[in-house]
Amino acid sequence: MSTLLLAGSPLPEVAHPWIIGAIALYFVAVLGIGAVAMRRTRTAGDFFLAGRNVGLLALSLSAVAATLSGFTFIGGPGLLYTVGLGALFIILPAGITNAVGAWVLAKRLRLLAEVREVMTLPDAIGARYRSPAAQGLAGASVLLAVIGYLATQVLALGIVLESVLGTGLTAGIWIGAGVTLAYSVGGGIRAAIWTDVLQGAIMAAASVLVFVFAMTAIEGGLAGISTAILAEDPGFLRSWGHLTPMAAISFLFVFSMGVLGQPHVLHKFYMLREPREFRWYPLVSALALCLTVLLFFGVGMAVKGLVSTGAMAPLEHGDQATPAFLLGHTPLLLAALVFSGVVAAIMSTVNSFMNVGAAALIHDIPAAFGRRFGDELLWGRLGTVAITLVAALVAQLSGTLVAFLGIFGWGLFASTLVPALAVGMNWTGATRAGALASIGTGLVATIGLEVAAWAGLISLPAGVTISGLTLIASFLVFFVVSWLTRVRAPAELDPDIRVIVEA
Repeated sequence: MSTLLLAGSPLPEVAHPWIIGAIALYFVAVLGIGAVAMRRTRTAGDFFLAGRNVGLLALSLSAVAATLSGFTFIGGPGLLYTVGLGALFIILPAGITNAVGAWVLAKRLRLLAEVREVMTLPDAIGARYRSPAAQGLAGASVLLAVIGYLATQVLALGIVLESVLGTGLTAGIWIGAGVTLAYSVGGGIRAAIWTDVLQGAIMAAASVLVFVFAMTAIEGGLAGISTAILAEDPGFLRSWGHLTPMAAISFLFVFSMGVLGQPHVLHKFYMLREPREFRWYPLVSALALCLTVLLFFGVGMAVKGLVSTGAMAPLEHGDQATPAFLLGHTPLLLAALVFSGVVAAIMSTVNSFMNVGAAALIHDIPAAFGRRFGDELLWGRLGTVAITLVAALVAQLSGTLVAFLGIFGWGLFASTLVPALAVGMNWTGATRAGALASIGTGLVATIGLEVAAWAGLISLPAGVTISGLTLIASFLVFFVVSWLTRVRAPAELDPDIRVIVEA
């Protein structure tokens, strides 16, 4: 979601000793966590799955931290300030998406890890359909999407560090990528989980505190803010805001269904120590998500209200909403906490993508050719370095191209993984041909349509998104081809996998 952070002007400079100190302290903390995690990472299972020994609270906070990224702190409030309440259709599913993921996939993926040697989502697809080709095709899709989406995260991190530390964009990109790589390459996903716990706690605390200040920015609280906005811009408070109804519904569809194909979140389901604890995961993760998105709503509303009353000058770009509000209407210590939370949020997503991308590169794609690296721990670390370097280099390209890559990455995850994985792990009638056709359709359609739209060769009606179209197409192909080849379904489902699908 950080792609929305990349479309406008740079953030204003907010460098201050307290803010710089908070960022520096956070960097020291995560590097220390990485050093400790490295000593406990001895196998590929430790590197990619944290030894399947993660507790419920840590898993929940890690999933939330990886889901939200810096969009919640910067891009989201800016989008709300710009387009009105229609922006909430992005986060309306936030309270239930992790619950849906838990009900649809969490238990099944964790049970699969008990009966098969699986480490990745493409592993699950390969086992479900008894198909190395499906695993390899899914792995290739994940790798392509990771490179694109990781580049947007690294660029967003560089933009924030440029604003906070005054490093310049290029230096900010490499500092952010370097620090994240330093703790990720040694400790793997174990370091990511531990730092995500710290990051999730920072994000939740910062969001709640800022929301309190936002609701007191104008006399009368939310009612006073709404009255001020209504007098100046009544369209802002309509159900769709300044979006078209189609655009708002498209947001809702893509971000509610698309989460079922986000590997950096779903991958964590393999890691829970005790599968029976998943019954509490929806509640814990939903509470954490709802607390964290308070800043999204509060800052966007407060800044719009302050601008409407003349208490704040109109913003040149929506992404300036959070910095402007923090520096003008909250204590400096809270501003420092939030900016460290922004960095933490982006880094949590970056390190998750590093791990998922490395797994696709050194585990899933070779599996399609019947090959396997001898020392997957060593090659996993080397793959993490390679993917990060490529993403950092791509992040230095034009902002338009990198923003395109982020949108492409999100859509590619959804269109290639959701039908084959989320539906396939719940429906015995899914077939290998249906999965291969669905993944291939998602891959080709997403690349073709996104490139054509970016190049200006096609133009969709207002509110219609390519990611939504390709996800629908992938679903249709999956169901149609599975129905046409339904006689093969029983023979393609191993008995142990059938028990999990029917659970």
